[in-house]
Amino acid sequence: MTLLAGSPAQAQAALKPYDHQDPYRSGCGNSARVVRTAAIKSRIHGEVGTIKLMWSGRCQTNWTEVKTASSARGTINVYTADGRHNRFSFKAGNGGRHWGDMLSAKDMCAWGSVSIQWNGGNGGQNGQGTTGKACR
Repeated sequence: MTLLAGSPAQAQAALKPYDHQDPYRSGCGNSARVVRTAAIKSRIHGEVGTIKLMWSGRCQTNWTEVKTASSARGTINVYTADGRHNRFSFKAGNGGRHWGDMLSAKDMCAWGSVSIQWNGGNGGQNGQGTTGKACR
């Protein structure tokens, strides 16, 4: 008799089917709500956008969304208390609305961050934002 066993990484993926998936393509974004909001701030230009930590109760996932200038590009992150992280880079466009991929976060804290820049980032044309932790 032979037993076939998958790797721990395969088992983890099976338990978290929405990790690193687009929340809107998966349908999880349809029932989502904002759980934390913060400003995206530039040291020189002040507030340059908004960052939101999103939660889908149906999918038990979090992800990060931003609204900023349509000329901005950057990196969106979402983190979970068990050490998982998803990083998503976006280009200018889409009316300044961008979101990263999801991480399963049932019964744990999650938070998001973003780093943006526009016009090459020179002259203080950059900003950062981090949401507070949301714990479920």
